[in-house]
Amino acid sequence: MMKRLIRFFQYLVLVLSVPLVAQAQAVFENIPRPAAAPQNALSVASQNVGVKTCRPALERLSALAVNGTRGNDVLLDWDRQRVDAGPVFSLIGLEYANGGAAMSVTAVPGLNGGCSVSAERISSAPFSCQAVAQQELKGMTATRLLPTFTVFTDAKDPTATVSLIDAPPGCLVIRRYVEFNWKAPR
Repeated sequence: MMKRLIRFFQYLVLVLSVPLVAQAQAVFENIPRPAAAPQNALSVASQNVGVKTCRPALERLSALAVNGTRGNDVLLDWDRQRVDAGPVFSLIGLEYANGGAAMSVTAVPGLNGGCSVSAERISSAPFSCQAVAQQELKGMTATRLLPTFTVFTDAKDPTATVSLIDAPPGCLVIRRYVEFNWKAPR
């Protein structure tokens, strides 16, 4: 299940990345060195407040989210009286070279050491939802919930959905992943 999640987020990064093309005459000495990868704000914040049980899930999901970003920051809410036994809610702001996105990550500890997790990545595309669906969601099943809201699913990954919401002149894209009782691989 986690492998499908990893493939899902790798696909997101690939689709949303803007390839950079270097000029042929560039002098290599004058090319600025790439900045260090930004720190994973959710990982740091969850460690700072004392989350242990669900930290591997939070770190895994947030690492996939911040991959390819220029920066990220987080809003974090947790049960301060039951830090490691209560749910953790987060909203990660993601800064890319060509725009921004947000990702909501929730983790709830289970009784057996696992965590139920939910992650939603929210972004906008400067295209119609129909164009986004034709380009990125081929082979997925579409279910129209409202005239402006369509959910796409893939039978091979029943825990993930992609929702497209018409927001002219563009499209709001919500990629969602849910897994119950996730445990870190040993």
